[in-house]
Amino acid sequence: MPDQVNAANIYKALGDPIRLEIVKRLSTKPTCTVGELSTNLGVSRQGARKQLQVLVNADIVTLKQCGRQTDVSLNKHSLQVAREFIAQLERQRNNRLEALKIYVEGSE
Repeated sequence: MPDQVNAANIYKALGDPIRLEIVKRLSTKPTCTVGELSTNLGVSRQGARKQLQVLVNADIVTLKQCGRQTDVSLNKHSLQVAREFIAQLERQRNNRLEALKIYVEGSE
């Protein structure tokens, strides 16, 4: 059950196009600064910070203060939780389809 709660929080946080773009950008580099992430994002640096805080609260990204700049990195474990949740749903669906196939073929 905790993984379902975590997955729900992750998907809720990723439901915003700006936050999704931040995660996409972070997937190409191990770390980025807040300034790098807010460039061409369509929001102010303060707006980017608010979006990052949502991602931090969902445990998708981590912030690390390095002098005057803040480095942002992905929490790959959280993304794995979300990926595993989808994989579990796919397995359940495939099992149900297989059971239906066996039932239909057995009825013929």
